[in-house]
Amino acid sequence: MQAAGPAAQSIATVGWVLFAGGAVVFIGVMLLLAWALRRRGGAVRPALWIAGGGILFPGVVLAALMAWSLPMAPAWKPLPPPGALVISVTGRMWWWEVRYRDTATGSEFRTANEIRIPTGQAVYLALTSTEVIHSFWVPQLAGKTDMLPGRLQHLLLSADKPGVYRGQCAEYCGEQHALMALNVVAQLPDEFAAWRAEQARPAVAVATPQQALGRDAFLAQRCDACHTVRGVTADAKLGPDLTHVGSRMQLAAGTVPNTPQGRADWIAHAQQHKPGARMPSYERLDAATLAAISDWLGSLK
Repeated sequence: MQAAGPAAQSIATVGWVLFAGGAVVFIGVMLLLAWALRRRGGAVRPALWIAGGGILFPGVVLAALMAWSLPMAPAWKPLPPPGALVISVTGRMWWWEVRYRDTATGSEFRTANEIRIPTGQAVYLALTSTEVIHSFWVPQLAGKTDMLPGRLQHLLLSADKPGVYRGQCAEYCGEQHALMALNVVAQLPDEFAAWRAEQARPAVAVATPQQALGRDAFLAQRCDACHTVRGVTADAKLGPDLTHVGSRMQLAAGTVPNTPQGRADWIAHAQQHKPGARMPSYERLDAATLAAISDWLGSLK
């Protein structure tokens, strides 16, 4: 996996140096073993071998590696550097809540399971959790950072080029830990600015009778008790904000593709896809109603 940012590149460099150091030590041990097998006898001074090979050599090697690797560790930054984009990420069971704030106006919008960032700009993630310990990990961009209830952790990263970088919760957090993925989408600055402006707006109006039927069914089933659709429902925060859910790549933290069939299937069979998730399955809905809700949600871009 190729590093796509300076934080991940630093980790990769340390990893390769440690790998090379381990290879040198392994080769040295094998050479000593071959030498010992060929010698087959003769006086051996155990104290010299213990002192040299068991204490001096590993002590010097480990001290040198530690001294070299310490400056490679990312610096702790309690405050974001100037010009950094600040994004809040909260680990939930089992999805990711992502919040962006406009520092000029103070307005905020929320999305889920997908973090969009501009390339070439420092991104300062404020990480926390609500129920249990999670661990934020996007290997191509940075190392792991634990997300602890009641505490705020920080992670500074950036992306060198556009792309989609997959992340995963790296701390066992319950029944659906394995199905708690996320995507970090790095975009060119102009594309990111356009996306951010669009995300800050309320949901688009319905354009077809089927979408209107889907919106009405969504409200009739009380989905708005957990989900917010800005401009349509009140501000509910138990589940992901769906104001622009149609623009996301996947649903349910990387579990289901965001397609018409995928959305309908997730609504009808949420517990089959993700047992223990806090969204019930709506198997009682007929196919036409499921298709209408799916169509309406897909239009929210």
